[in-house]
Amino acid sequence: MTDNDTSRAPHPYVGIWVTADGFVRQELLSNGRYDEARGSRPSACTGSYTVTGNHLDYVDDTGFTATGDLRDSVLFHEHLGLYRENDEYAGAGDPTLTKVRR
Repeated sequence: MTDNDTSRAPHPYVGIWVTADGFVRQELLSNGRYDEARGSRPSACTGSYTVTGNHLDYVDDTGFTATGDLRDSVLFHEHLGLYRENDEYAGAGDPTLTKVRR
């Protein structure tokens, strides 16, 4: 270990994000990679992501790009709203649920 080696806390967005109906589960890994399950398909989409402020840029392993933004504790990824895995709305079963925190 050198003097330049420091352990950093993971980015606050790292973890598992889930749609309200539980169909999409996106895990943001601390190494800048993501792994997204869709329904019964584990690792349906994998790739890398970068964070700038509250904005995320995704590049999947096929080269497809997408974006996301964190607003009011909801990760808006293209047309999806994802909630922290332990959030009361994650996997709640209502895909039409819109959560607004004030």
